[in-house]
Amino acid sequence: MKTAFTIGVLGAFALLMIACSDATANYAGTNATGAKEVTEETGTELKFSNENSKINFLGEKVTGHHDGGFNKFAGKAVIDGDTLKQVEVTIDMDSIWTDNDEADEPKLTGHLKTADFFDVKNHPESKFISTGIKKGGEGGTHTITGNLTMRGKTKSISFPADITLKDGTLTAKAKFKIDRQQWGVHFKGMEDNLIKDEVGLALDISAG
Repeated sequence: MKTAFTIGVLGAFALLMIACSDATANYAGTNATGAKEVTEETGTELKFSNENSKINFLGEKVTGHHDGGFNKFAGKAVIDGDTLKQVEVTIDMDSIWTDNDEADEPKLTGHLKTADFFDVKNHPESKFISTGIKKGGEGGTHTITGNLTMRGKTKSISFPADITLKDGTLTAKAKFKIDRQQWGVHFKGMEDNLIKDEVGLALDISAG
């Protein structure tokens, strides 16, 4: 009986550890603050879109996580020689997708579009525009600071990115996480399967 009890406790502990694992552990943290003033930079414009780039997200709950992303977005990077001066992107929030199986995917994406989450009917677009880009910083070749607008709320965030500019083509990769509560996404989920506040964002941009 004691052995069975011990095995049961260890099994429950193992399941708890799996459920509490942090899928965004390697995503850089951010601290949302008030929106900063935007100065439109001038220079050579390099375009990018969902045709050659990816914007994905990772949402976690007690029992696991969901990967997803957006099928429609467009943006530009402004460069001056070999210097990235500004980047901006507009995302079509109605183009959201998730990794749920084929039968449940429409149900999940449909819920994400409601007022519980992104409220796509009233806020069809999300936008990011940088207010400062500097070389160096922990976790990347550059540190990007900018205003993220979602659900009608604009907050400033900073995150590391690996940026390469060669032969008129810019590549940028970044992984960071934001607190969804800061943008008015308050839905908690089920009592036995709560959704975490932090959402991971992964950018893989190719502009040219």
